[in-house]
Amino acid sequence: MKKLFTAILVVVAAMSLSSCSYNSMVTMDENVKGKWGTVQTMYQRRSDLIPNLVEAVKGAANFEKSTLTAVIEARAKATAIQVDPSKLTPESIKAFQAAQGQLGSALGRLMVVSEQYPQLKTNENFLGLQAQIEGTENRISVARNDFNGAVQEYNTKIRSFPANITAKMFSFTEKGYFQAEAGADKAPKVKF
Repeated sequence: MKKLFTAILVVVAAMSLSSCSYNSMVTMDENVKGKWGTVQTMYQRRSDLIPNLVEAVKGAANFEKSTLTAVIEARAKATAIQVDPSKLTPESIKAFQAAQGQLGSALGRLMVVSEQYPQLKTNENFLGLQAQIEGTENRISVARNDFNGAVQEYNTKIRSFPANITAKMFSFTEKGYFQAEAGADKAPKVKF
């Protein structure tokens, strides 16, 4: 009888610990999904601004068509890649980040080339859109940092003992992080 009581006590204690871990894992998983939603919202905001920016730039005489085409194509690719919040694997985050990185590069080239056109520098619509894009880029950076913080907290929880046992039982898996783009560790060369 004493062995049965001990076994029941161990099972109840394990279930009690498991329940606490499970609930906190669910909470953290939902937090990661919420932060991912914010990241997507910021990228969507940037994507929504691009057609207006392209239209403002099109008015500039002799503006490089290839630059505008690159921005439009990169936007199309970036909006085509969607990541399901329940499948935030390192691979899916990397694919999403690559598409968004291409769009960011194309936008960067557009802004650099636009400096060569005095009529754009005085166009209020262009200047307003440029400021909005810059603000959105800052919001994207903050959202990505918040997302990575939530992912770190979640991944730490599901890998820590005894929560890792509960995580395996209920199929909680590691989430992917946003990582610096290739070459981001080197300072850009500026030539005048």
